[in-house]
Amino acid sequence: MKKNRGQGSGVRGQKDRLTSHVLRLTVFMLFSIYCSLFTAFAASDDFRQRASQGDESFSEEDDVKAEVIFGRGLAARILGKHSFYEDEKLNKYVNKLGKGLAQFANRPEIEFRFAVLDTDIVNAYAAPGGYIFVTKGALRNMEDEAELAAVLAHEIAHVSERHIVKELNIKGTEVSPVSGFARVLGGGTGAVKAVFTQMVDKAAEILFEKGLKKQDEFDSDRVATMIISTAGYDPSALKRYLKKISSAAKETKTLTDTHPSFDERIKNVDSILADNQLTEKKQARVKERFEERSRGLRGKE
Repeated sequence: MKKNRGQGSGVRGQKDRLTSHVLRLTVFMLFSIYCSLFTAFAASDDFRQRASQGDESFSEEDDVKAEVIFGRGLAARILGKHSFYEDEKLNKYVNKLGKGLAQFANRPEIEFRFAVLDTDIVNAYAAPGGYIFVTKGALRNMEDEAELAAVLAHEIAHVSERHIVKELNIKGTEVSPVSGFARVLGGGTGAVKAVFTQMVDKAAEILFEKGLKKQDEFDSDRVATMIISTAGYDPSALKRYLKKISSAAKETKTLTDTHPSFDERIKNVDSILADNQLTEKKQARVKERFEERSRGLRGKE
C-alpha cells in the first residue's frame, strides 16, 4: 500500500508539474500576444504620424493623378472637335516615334500617347498627362521623320514643362481651384464635376483660340530642339518645318493665332542652335521611312 501511495504521489507530482508548465506556457503566450498587439497598435500610430507628416509626397502623387485625369478630359474634347484618322499603320508609326522621344522628356511617371487627327488644319496639340495629337494637314507638310520628331517633341515639351497645368493651377489637393480634383472619376460631387468641365473648357479655349503664352512656345521650341538632337535627328528640323508652313500659311488652314509669329519662332530656334553649337551639326533626317509610313496619307491628297 505504501508503494501504491508513493506511486500515486509520483503521478500527482507529475500532474502538478505538467499543470504548472501549461500555466507558465499560457502566461507566456498571452504576454507574447499582448506584446504583438501593442507593437501593431504602436506601428499603426507611427504610420499615421508619418503619413500626416508626408503630405507633400502624397500631394505630388495626387497632382500627377489630377494632371492625367484632366488631360484625358481635354483629349476627349480634342477628339470631339477633330476625329481620329483611321490609318492604323500611320498611327502606330507616330505613336512609336513619339514614345521614343518621350524618353528624353524627364516625365517617367507619365505614359505618353500619340495619335493623328483627320483634319487639314496644320497644327498639333498637347493635353496634360501625355496626350499628343498631330493633324493630317501638318503631316502633309513634312518632308522627313526629323520634322515629325521635331513637332512631336515640341508638344511633348508642353507636357513635360506643365504649361497648361501651371496656367490653370491643376492640382490634386486643396490648393487647386478644383478641390478634390483627383477624385472626379471616383464619384465626385456634381459641383466638383461642374468645375472640372469649366476647367476643361478653359484649356480647350487655350488650345483652339487664345494660345499659350509666347514664352511657353519659345521654351517648347528649345526643349524640342534639344530632344531631337539628343535622339540623333537633324537639330534644324524644327526650323525647316517652321519655314515651310510659314511660307504656305496663306494657302493652308493654319492656326497662327495659337502661336507666336513664325518669324519670332524661327529667330528663337536660330538662337538655340547657335547657343548649343548645333547650327552646322549634321544628323539623320530619315526621309525614306517617313515617306513609306505616310504613303496612304499622301495618296489621299
